[in-house]
Amino acid sequence: MRKPALLLVTLLAGAGLGRGEIKTLQNAPIEITSTGETTYENGLATARDNVAIHVGDTDIYADYAQYNSSTHEVDLRGHVRIYHDKPTAANPNQHPNKYNAEAPGNESSFYVGDSGIYNIDTKQFRATNMRTESQPYFLSGQQVTEISENAYVIQNGTFTTHDAPNPNFHLQARRIRVYEHDRVIFLYVTLYIGKVPVFWWPYMYQSLNDAFSFTVSPAFLSSWGPSLLTQVTFPITDNIKGRIRLDYMGRRGPAIGFEPTIEYGKDNNSLARIKSYYLQDQNPSINRTGLPRGPVPTGRYRLSLEDRTNFTDDIYGIANLTKLSDAFVMQDFFLQEFRIDPVPDNVVAVTKKDPFYTLTATARFQANNFFDTTERLPDIALDIKRHALFGGPIFYEGETSFADLRLQFAKDSGFENYGTTRLDTFHQLLYPNTYFGWLSIVPRVGFRTTYYGDTRDLGKTMFTPDPNPLVPDFLLPNPTLANPIAFGGDTFRTVFNTGAEASFKVSRTWENVQSRALGLDGLLHVIQPFTNFSYVSENGADPRSILQFDRFQPSTQLRAIDFPQFTQIDSIDSWTVWRLGVRNRLETRRDDTTITWFELDSFLDVNFDNPYNRADYSNFFNNIRFTPLPWMSFSVNSQVPAFAKGFTEVNTIATVQPTANVQLNFGHRYLNDNPFFDNSSLFVVGGYCRINDNWGVGVQEQYEAATSTLEEQRYSVYRDLSNWVASFGGVIRDNAGVKEYGLLFTVTLKAFPKIGVDLNFDPTSQGQ
Repeated sequence: MRKPALLLVTLLAGAGLGRGEIKTLQNAPIEITSTGETTYENGLATARDNVAIHVGDTDIYADYAQYNSSTHEVDLRGHVRIYHDKPTAANPNQHPNKYNAEAPGNESSFYVGDSGIYNIDTKQFRATNMRTESQPYFLSGQQVTEISENAYVIQNGTFTTHDAPNPNFHLQARRIRVYEHDRVIFLYVTLYIGKVPVFWWPYMYQSLNDAFSFTVSPAFLSSWGPSLLTQVTFPITDNIKGRIRLDYMGRRGPAIGFEPTIEYGKDNNSLARIKSYYLQDQNPSINRTGLPRGPVPTGRYRLSLEDRTNFTDDIYGIANLTKLSDAFVMQDFFLQEFRIDPVPDNVVAVTKKDPFYTLTATARFQANNFFDTTERLPDIALDIKRHALFGGPIFYEGETSFADLRLQFAKDSGFENYGTTRLDTFHQLLYPNTYFGWLSIVPRVGFRTTYYGDTRDLGKTMFTPDPNPLVPDFLLPNPTLANPIAFGGDTFRTVFNTGAEASFKVSRTWENVQSRALGLDGLLHVIQPFTNFSYVSENGADPRSILQFDRFQPSTQLRAIDFPQFTQIDSIDSWTVWRLGVRNRLETRRDDTTITWFELDSFLDVNFDNPYNRADYSNFFNNIRFTPLPWMSFSVNSQVPAFAKGFTEVNTIATVQPTANVQLNFGHRYLNDNPFFDNSSLFVVGGYCRINDNWGVGVQEQYEAATSTLEEQRYSVYRDLSNWVASFGGVIRDNAGVKEYGLLFTVTLKAFPKIGVDLNFDPTSQGQ
């Protein structure tokens, strides 16, 4: 318990009360109490048994204490405990006392030892066999010396985050310098797991914030061999943080990388990340898939920049640049990023934002000639946001752009590059309104005109339309070097569009529907029929003559039939499409809010004239989402050719947690008769079981029934080690006929994850 400082020193004996006044060099008031014998002779105040000393923001407890009024030092012996409160930088004027010692803005240091010497004026101490606690870490040592406020040196010390007499891990160092809430520096340090030494460093720097970390990651992958991945993250300046990677892969060789992160600009609100990685690949011909490859260089690298610069509050720039040594370096060494973005972009853009418009200037170029790229040098676009004209009921939206475009095919692909300039402008008026108090109708009318500096001469182009109604007529093959493109000069194209959206809602309530098992507290059924009619007339140029840049991309989903949502400018053709459907929702009350218990969306397109689907009707879509309970969810997104020729797709996802310790996941993708994608019947099943407080197991299987291929297997066992969480598992992948194997071992420090041992087959995933 902390007591308020007094203006004089009180020596309180067990049988009587004596008073005397002592002032320190800085005139600091001191209070000394004890339950045993106390004396004051020749400037030495001695107290025994349950001694308590209170001076300023420091409380000291010991079995024996002797205060020297000339040196202002207190000699402490036996069960020494020192509590030192100090204001933080955020609250430098807040001083602790019995009313505010635990108030926000104060930090406390706690020291426990056998003996020590504490200086009242400098607030520095020297101690033997002392330990200190500063969450989330604990320090102890044979000798502890405070070298300045919030800094001390420990000889033959230990560092751990495990709050136990016998921690399951600790760092043992000959000398430790601690700067509270900042950093710890170790000399000649050994990492112990239990009582077993596992690693030794001559020097180690560990930040107590997120600016520094050190990670060692053992790994094994069949395409890498036994590997050791290491990274050190450290501050370079207050606004620059760097990360160095030093990796060794048994079958590949050594690798090095440097990744700085830079905060800059006004209030440091701009950010740049640079990633570099280089290795001299000893086996570049290793192919982790069954797909054929061309020659791969031995010197393999990746250099990328991600930047966002905020010039002003409404003007910002972005840069996403990536230079690669070859087309397969991301797939071989950065698998996580490759799965998300297999073809990294190279684009620089500056954007001006305004409540009414957005103005963007973009430059996109081909930095890696083994990838197809649509270059835009430049592309300037002005988007006018939807807003009421002069505050009236009619709304306007539009977009205008100018671009110098060039489609650059991959080197040695055999295709011929082509390009043109394009000026495009679009304007649309809308009149949203509600009729009869329940019917919402939004009619629209728009006009677009586009100028192309060059086109394709159809009179010199041989093309046989695909008989499949899902393949557009204008989807011409790319020009080749053997059959180059025949240009037909410039052209103007105009597009007129009109249409209307309409919807209304009908609802009914059943308050008596109550079921705890199904999570029902009343039921509200909402039915919302909706429709969207779209008419587009393209004039001036045959769509097949338009050079394709913003072009048709194969998809299993319905395309937007509105502008500007339809973004494939160069693939615009005349269409008349009527989309209609109905949305059913069942809603209930839960936790003082309304949730959607069940939802079913059903819709289809009636194709009076649709260049992207020449059948009379589109597939019939049904999207179901069912969440009866917080621990159970189920969804099915399906489309079937109910009224005309088409394809079938059914995607199912189910998650259930029947008990607190078991979670099961199921997913299935079924695709059949799509002209652009292979047939598929992919099953993904997995789950996690927490056996008890210390053990858990996880499993995941991915099976492609269309090819009878077990594509991936993952098995893992988890062990809670109190202060750590360890897991061990294996993975087997079938990459287009090539088997890939790996072992995973991870150890995560729960309380202080900046120091840890981790394993991952993808070096880019470390620290992300």
